Amino acid sequence: MPSLKSSFYSLVALLLLGQAVVAQAQLPDFTELVEEAAPAVVNISTRQKIPARAAGAGELAIPDLEGLPPIFREFFERNIPQVPRAPNGGRQREAQSLGSGFIISADGYVLTNNHVVAGADEIIVRLADRSELEAKLIGADPRSDVALLKVEGENLPMVKLGKSEDLKVGEWVLAI
Repeated sequence: MPSLKSSFYSLVALLLLGQAVVAQAQLPDFTELVEEAAPAVVNISTRQKIPARAAGAGELAIPDLEGLPPIFREFFERNIPQVPRAPNGGRQREAQSLGSGFIISADGYVLTNNHVVAGADEIIVRLADRSELEAKLIGADPRSDVALLKVEGENLPMVKLGKSEDLKVGEWVLAI
């Protein structure tokens, strides 16, 4: 004969299972939307050359290796990655950024976040088929964190932006 404790746990498990089934039945199915929109979703990677800062608290200064005795020069060359020198003689480092966006026109306009491309020297857009295209920044609004890019292409997969006046609160802004 089952104990009162095991009967209680069985009842709780059945109630939770029932709740999960009801909750799952109420969730919308996004699979069709994903299948249609996925080709227009892109990966965006950027590179930016930044002059290295002077060493501050907690940072390691990279020494000039020229005047060091050979034993120290060998130690630093093996253990500290060297930062390339900028044309003006100062040290330079490279920052990289990754983000996503989506193509909004068949001729190559891409919408993304401003923080992904702000200050970038090079912007690469990778399409769903893994092809890569160099992008040009057309415009950006830091306040709303939106940026518009342009890649060279024709008949690119795209999503269509919905009109906000035609949508109710909670509806998707993207329309396929």
